[in-house]
Amino acid sequence: MTTCIPAGTGKLHFRVRDFNAQGCRKASWVTFSELSWSRGVSKFLQIQRCNSSQSPINQSSKPLRTITSSSLRDGSTKFFDFTVIGSGVAGLRYALEVAKHGSVAVITKAEPHESNTNYAQGGVSAVLCPSDSVESHVQDTIVAGAYLCDEETVRVVCTEGPERIRELIAMGASFDHGEDGNLHLTREGGHSHHRIVHAADMTGREIERALLEAVIKDPNIFMFQHHFAIDLLTSQDGSETVCLGVDTLNTETLEVIRFISKVTLLASGGAGQIYPTTTNPPVATGDGIAMAHRAQAVVSNMEFVQFHPTALADEGLPVKPTKARGNAFLITEAVRGDGGILYNLDMERFMPLYDERAELATRDVVARSIDDQLKKRNEKYVLLDISHKPRDKILSHFPNIAAECLRGGLDITRQPIPVVPAAHYMCGGVRAGLQGETNVQGLYVAGEVACTGLHGANRLASNSLLEALVFARRAVQPSIDHMKSSSLDFSASNWWSRPVVPMSLERNVINKVLTMTRKVRKELQSIMWNYVGIVRSTTRLEAAVQKIHDLEAKWEDYLFRLGWEPTMVGLEACEMRNFFCCAKMVVSSALARHESRGLHYTIDFPHVEESERLPTIIFPCSSVKSTWSSRQLHNQPMC
Repeated sequence: MTTCIPAGTGKLHFRVRDFNAQGCRKASWVTFSELSWSRGVSKFLQIQRCNSSQSPINQSSKPLRTITSSSLRDGSTKFFDFTVIGSGVAGLRYALEVAKHGSVAVITKAEPHESNTNYAQGGVSAVLCPSDSVESHVQDTIVAGAYLCDEETVRVVCTEGPERIRELIAMGASFDHGEDGNLHLTREGGHSHHRIVHAADMTGREIERALLEAVIKDPNIFMFQHHFAIDLLTSQDGSETVCLGVDTLNTETLEVIRFISKVTLLASGGAGQIYPTTTNPPVATGDGIAMAHRAQAVVSNMEFVQFHPTALADEGLPVKPTKARGNAFLITEAVRGDGGILYNLDMERFMPLYDERAELATRDVVARSIDDQLKKRNEKYVLLDISHKPRDKILSHFPNIAAECLRGGLDITRQPIPVVPAAHYMCGGVRAGLQGETNVQGLYVAGEVACTGLHGANRLASNSLLEALVFARRAVQPSIDHMKSSSLDFSASNWWSRPVVPMSLERNVINKVLTMTRKVRKELQSIMWNYVGIVRSTTRLEAAVQKIHDLEAKWEDYLFRLGWEPTMVGLEACEMRNFFCCAKMVVSSALARHESRGLHYTIDFPHVEESERLPTIIFPCSSVKSTWSSRQLHNQPMC
């Protein structure tokens, strides 16, 4: 049975977890008695620091001219009104709106389509059926989030969601329709109604296609692919931190390119790759969350890592893949929503033993149930069977899954699918208000990189694309207002020292750095899986803290002994920085929560505690004596 706690008023107190990058456990408590999560983030969550420099953005009552591509001073510095980091649904949807008011740079780590959006199979949840209601969607979201959701945020997203879907359709996104001509709506775990809009089992790909086509046609949007975001560019204006752009590494030319802008939207996705088995693409290395943390942004709820219950277990396929996947192949929630049944290898159905909702329980419950079966039976995977449904319906609803399984010698219309849980979604991230604002002026967030309060302790299926669409749209007007009231000092590009590509190091040294970094990456992933996984304990979390600390120290010492400098940048080394930064925040947040709620389950505190129904807040610490992963490359020492 699911434990239920009254949702209350939606007013949340803040439990402050104040720790530095080395995992110190100092904690303090701050209470804002009438402060809702979604109100006044910038106003109430300011970080008090010394005034280290003057801000190159000046407030002006007169809007300035639009900065266009002709304003580029040289090849290594580019000036734009808006910089968008990430090319998933959140970044592209936002870019299309702000481009009506100024020039936009969209920075993407790989190809524009390579994002978590492109891998989203199930769909987008929205109230589009007369028998459904916003109130029902709100309650489903809050129950799934284990009553840690911010109610005001949930209501905003559920209310505005249907209009965001209509906008996508108007832009050319094609979703499945039923025989009656209306949108075909499916049901997934945790939902009380059929409300999932989908394009077969490739919904994210279809949305990405429609948005990219519109972006390519827009003359005010400039796409910079294969540009890895290194660090945000920030300065101090009194007690305020102001974001003025980002340093990037062109991974094809190995040039450092600096983007100076009035407004920056961080829409870089999650950090699933900190685990060895994840449905996230290889680009999901936590870059945005780590950059924002180093830039003094507030981060929240990092302990809540969602493990999708059903990723394809390659070892259970008749024909094994010839090489390891960069990310696990997702078997969408919709398979269970359409009647799929979970069995152990003896073909015993087990979900009714764990939850009265059986296969339609929320993801956290299903993932833990599968994990329990695997450990009790010492097996590597379980089976998800949809073969009892009509063949034509299976193939029409899940063509991508059917094709992928067939490549492994398995016919899902006749045989059960081998599945195993995999890291899937970060419910925590950079803390955002109702307009996507952060405590850093000029920095907005949307999508998985953000923690808006919608998901609470566990995300409801198909609410992720919905959240990205809603918050990308809500961040538009405040971004435009900020852009129009700001001017750029063109000398700003010289305010920070530039990262350097390690051309001075010999090739054999670079090879040693790469070999060591890849080894350390696998070791960190193994630590996270074994010590910070689906089921946790205080002893194992404390062991993870020490192991990660030692591993990071070993890696940094090795690099610096070889001649690597703190200002040097390379794709894999910078990703490793972000791995360590995000992993430490996940572990420290998990240690701070003395209860089991949603995705965070610990055997030492196995029950929900009403006194713990508070978000975990990570305030940034001084960069003095911090590790390489936890400080900006260009940052001056804190005074």
